[in-house]
Amino acid sequence: MGPVALIEHALKRPVFGCQMCGQCVLHDTGMTCPMNCPKTLRNGPCGGVREDGRCEVKPEMECVWLKAERRSRTVPLPGSWREHFHNLRPPVDNRLEGTSSWVNLVTGRDRQRPSGWRGA
Repeated sequence: MGPVALIEHALKRPVFGCQMCGQCVLHDTGMTCPMNCPKTLRNGPCGGVREDGRCEVKPEMECVWLKAERRSRTVPLPGSWREHFHNLRPPVDNRLEGTSSWVNLVTGRDRQRPSGWRGA
């Protein structure tokens, strides 16, 4: 892990519970890390959300995506970011795990898509 990733990890993990996937979308998800979903989904609930809003895999935790949607409406962020909540995100590129999403954003690496991906 490089120095920027170490700093990012030290800041984001304890505050936001970030999993350091290298493709951070906190700004789109009400400052909720979607990688905390046991199924590591990046595009909303899996369909197995319990009636009480709990996760089907880990019933002791609230569905990450329900929490993210609620927080995206209440966290005081610039309005344009709230609109991004419903954007279709590409699959997680596991090769970026543990790298700095800040560096990946600046270099454009986080926008590279796996071959065959046709989404936005």
